[in-house]
Amino acid sequence: MSKPQSSPEVTLDSLPKLLKNDEKVKVAGIDIDGILRGKLMSKDKFLSIAADGFGFCSVIFGWDMHDRSYFRELKISNQGNGYRDIIAVPDLSTFRRIPWEGNVPLFLISFFEPGTGDPLSACSRGLLKTAVEKWEKHGLKAMAGGELSKSSIMTLLLWLTATAEYEFHQYKLPPDSRSSVARFLTENPVNALTPITEGMFGYSLTRPIHNQDYYYGIFETCRKFDCGIESWHTESGPGVFEAALEYGEIKRMGDKAVLFKYVAKSLGIQFGITPCFMAKPRQGIPGNSGHMHVSIVDDSGKNLFYRGSKDSNAKFSDLAYLSDMGRHFLAGILDGLPDVMPMVAPTVNSYKRLVENVWAPVTVSWGLEHREAAIRLIAPPNASAKATRLEVRVGGADANPLLVLAAILALGRRGVEKKMEIQVPPLGQGEQVGGNSDQGVRLAKSLKEAHAQFIRKDSVAREVFGDEFVDHFGGTREHEIRLWDEAVTDW
Repeated sequence: MSKPQSSPEVTLDSLPKLLKNDEKVKVAGIDIDGILRGKLMSKDKFLSIAADGFGFCSVIFGWDMHDRSYFRELKISNQGNGYRDIIAVPDLSTFRRIPWEGNVPLFLISFFEPGTGDPLSACSRGLLKTAVEKWEKHGLKAMAGGELSKSSIMTLLLWLTATAEYEFHQYKLPPDSRSSVARFLTENPVNALTPITEGMFGYSLTRPIHNQDYYYGIFETCRKFDCGIESWHTESGPGVFEAALEYGEIKRMGDKAVLFKYVAKSLGIQFGITPCFMAKPRQGIPGNSGHMHVSIVDDSGKNLFYRGSKDSNAKFSDLAYLSDMGRHFLAGILDGLPDVMPMVAPTVNSYKRLVENVWAPVTVSWGLEHREAAIRLIAPPNASAKATRLEVRVGGADANPLLVLAAILALGRRGVEKKMEIQVPPLGQGEQVGGNSDQGVRLAKSLKEAHAQFIRKDSVAREVFGDEFVDHFGGTREHEIRLWDEAVTDW
């Protein structure tokens, strides 16, 4: 992988010219569930707050995705502090125009504590930014005496790179229905929705033709919206497509993954199609995944996960071409993964996907080109040196991609700093995840189990993210668990 290309810089001085012909601007932040929350404002208002930000009601961190207040009020937003305003500051580097809304300008915002100006602990953009900054300050210094020269440290830190892959179902209302999808589902079971394609056929060239304008519309709109798709095809399942986003710098990738979902949902409305990023919409077929590919390149484009030559004495032969940094990074993820599961599998439904025998990882496992393991190592001799990377396969399409990427970076940095060694042997070709030969620990089987491990006093999550974030995010998952405990279903 070569160094990602940068977009032209937008500055406070260039803003008036950039928005010369506009009358309005959209701004949007990302809540803890990875959902955009924003507003439309006049251009004059936007220009007046572009430098220092504006007050934004903190209640978006005090309720769930259905705007229900958390059962247990959390520190950031509660009755005691009057559901105070927090500071929202536009990130000028995120400028793009919304093609399906008359090219209205859009800027993403980050949230900060009033008074101190510190990043809000629950702001997922801030959490990922902090994870990157910790790499810049600490993560690679431990390697300076090893395989990295001192001169390369400052340049490579700019290029922590990633790409996101999403598999997701898409549905249409029955032809005779005049209802909205939301209303329809209050009166009918999910199975009453019609998939936009029938049967199981991955990589079909003909099935997208049934919804050709929608299919090509998403591809072209993502290109115009600066969240370009690298590949786009049907996957195995009724109405299932997979999008692999163009790789890039890791903070931008987190934003682009959120914006991709925004594109899919917005165009879906226009075509009467409902994209579903729920981890497991239906029983008996694979769920919706949200895989993340991560690598590190230096300023010249050299992939620093690639060893350079074969290590015939590697502890495991699968590691023969993975650098020492890559090995420590992988070891860190494997060691900490059980403690951050709510960040990559955040809902009750997430754990319906993470079951045996449906192409989903259920253990702390890894392997060279192993598509069932929690982490798939992509490296020579199966791939080119420049393509060497880790594919973290545990996350579902329902997860907040910024939290997933922050978790991967934080655990990887911990592994590099502590020079961790990989303890569990790889899964070989033909060895099944969760099978008799899999020596990896079984990952949590429910959100309740994952939550208990996440919030415990000595969890790795507290070590790498701090108590404030863990207490808040843990509280939001506690709310999800209680809703499930109180639900009466037809089971």
